Amino acid sequence: MERVLKISADELVAERPEAGFEDVHFTQALVREVLEQYSSVGDVVLDPFAGYGTTLVVSHQMGRKPVGVELLPERAALIRQRLGSNGVVIEGDARQLHRLEIGQVDLCLTSPPYMSAVDHPQNPLTGYSTLDGDYSTYLDELLRVFLAVKDCLRDAGYLVINAANIRTGDVVTPLAWDIAHMLRPHLAFRGETYLQWDRPLDFISGDYCLVFQKLR
Repeated sequence: MERVLKISADELVAERPEAGFEDVHFTQALVREVLEQYSSVGDVVLDPFAGYGTTLVVSHQMGRKPVGVELLPERAALIRQRLGSNGVVIEGDARQLHRLEIGQVDLCLTSPPYMSAVDHPQNPLTGYSTLDGDYSTYLDELLRVFLAVKDCLRDAGYLVINAANIRTGDVVTPLAWDIAHMLRPHLAFRGETYLQWDRPLDFISGDYCLVFQKLR
């Protein structure tokens, strides 16, 4: 991938399945870039935080086999509506990925629900539905999710994570860098692409795609 990729905010808004889905993190153009670089036609593409299904829908359009895991029932139902019979959508908790019988995959492209290190009692990994949020625990649980992804990846397969560094007042949570740091002992870090939004959000300090590879 290019080291800098220009992203359109209007494109993101236009692609939302329904109005008000502000937590859709990336555009279909970004998914196409990743799929073209790190997968081939017929490959299995996993998104363990499937959200509204952007990764899965584009994967199908490009001749890949999409597999997604989504915690919230209404979102899982929406993805099934968008995909029809053209993929596998599991309603479940990504933290239980090792129990979900995903099988082997060639690429994982995902964007986990974000959390800042300050002023964030809502737990992203429960769909922000509980107030037991703790940043260190959140990172530990993300690590377990991505280690389960590693177990699903074929040798030389890729894990691509869209993650941002988050601004809360004067404090910046280096979420992208924290994810990269915790995964480096487990997967080969192949670099990052900076996502240059034409209209950056105030709470985003920097937005990135982090690329990791499972060694043979």
